Amino acid sequence: MSPRPDALGPSGAARQLTAVATSLAVLMLGTIPGGAGRVGAQPSPKPVGVAKSASEAAPRDTLPRWGVSRLVNPRPDSAWWVPLASATLPGYGQRVLRQDRFLGYAAIELATILGYANQSVNVRRERQRYLALARDVARAFVPGNDLLGSWAYYEDMEKHLESGVFDRTPGTGVFSPEVDTSTYNGKLWLRARLLSNWPNPGVEPPYDSPEHQAARQYYSRLAVHPEFRWSWRNAQLEWDVYRQAIRRKNDASREARQYLAALALNHLISAVDAFVSVRLRGGLGAGPARIEFAVPARVP
Repeated sequence: MSPRPDALGPSGAARQLTAVATSLAVLMLGTIPGGAGRVGAQPSPKPVGVAKSASEAAPRDTLPRWGVSRLVNPRPDSAWWVPLASATLPGYGQRVLRQDRFLGYAAIELATILGYANQSVNVRRERQRYLALARDVARAFVPGNDLLGSWAYYEDMEKHLESGVFDRTPGTGVFSPEVDTSTYNGKLWLRARLLSNWPNPGVEPPYDSPEHQAARQYYSRLAVHPEFRWSWRNAQLEWDVYRQAIRRKNDASREARQYLAALALNHLISAVDAFVSVRLRGGLGAGPARIEFAVPARVP
């Protein structure tokens, strides 16, 4: 005769309840698709191509113990070469700094270069013009008139109608300078006599006197020699054209120098502007790429 349920002791009832609960759990887990919950089933392998999670990719126990390093590139708009680039090519540094005023520097650079090139062309054209007039008109009677003189020589041709002769008595053994003061050499000989302290410029002292020798040396050094003699006599129109060419050449040279000055100033202002902008951004002096070293720390 079996015992009644209420006759079971506390331990026997607990064992029966535990058995019933275990059986229900096994039955419920057995109904999960794929049998993942069956007792004793092995976990299915991870599908191929599925990326690992952050915790799986870098487990806590595999983190570097002492630190990690990384390559850090400086900002391009904080480097030392930005002002230098503006000094070389105005506006380039402003373009790197993303400033719209780089267009202004570039426009000024282009305008000054074109202006200088244009005036340089004018200088060459007017130079060829006055050289041709001097050779073909003022010096047409001189053998070897294709010799080129200095710039001061052509300026003297602009101011004086004739050069005058160098020696009035060539081949006699006695040097006789030009005395016609309407010519370049005649005015020069008068100045030489005055500078040599002649007692009377109209009366020559002895030929071998120190005063006469000093005047002859001064005259020989600065006077126009026979191979460079000129005369604009009976060629007044050509002389006027010659003087106009000289003036236009001088004006073009002056404007070309002004364009060069503006060009240099544009380079300087662009470099200073880039320097100040970089400094205001907290840059300048940023060197090449650097390596930063970091020590990881874990907070529990």
